Amino acid sequence: MAGEGERELLSPCGLYCGVCAVYIAHRDGNEKFKERLLGVYGLTSTEEVRCRGCLSGERFLYCEVCPIRDCCLRKGYQGCHQCDEWPCELVEGFPLPVGKKVMLRAIPAWRELGTEAWVRSEEERYRCPQCGYRLFRGAKRCRSCGVEVDLD
Repeated sequence: MAGEGERELLSPCGLYCGVCAVYIAHRDGNEKFKERLLGVYGLTSTEEVRCRGCLSGERFLYCEVCPIRDCCLRKGYQGCHQCDEWPCELVEGFPLPVGKKVMLRAIPAWRELGTEAWVRSEEERYRCPQCGYRLFRGAKRCRSCGVEVDLD
């Protein structure tokens, strides 16, 4: 079974934290990457680019107020994959189109595969098809070999 740190990466909405740019930038202490993310999220300081996972005690500021996470926790669910009302208005109204697209792909896969296999599939999905370099959700180009990617 997944270790404690890995469980903290199981975002209930299906946006697996292990491939999140904010999580990776913070985990790696990558200030250059954090600077690039400022504009993406409308932030003013790299100090705001910090997260240890959706279910950790140190969440990204947008994830801190996530109504989807709150809904799952209130219902006692690990994630949306356990909810018969999915997809709901919270998913349909998600403000980031790429995030909504990923949720609509990921939740059915999580249901079908189970948690451990789903996590492995998400981690494998976000690798460069050309060179195998680890990528993050939303990446458009491999940092290692330069090939364009569309993995979401």
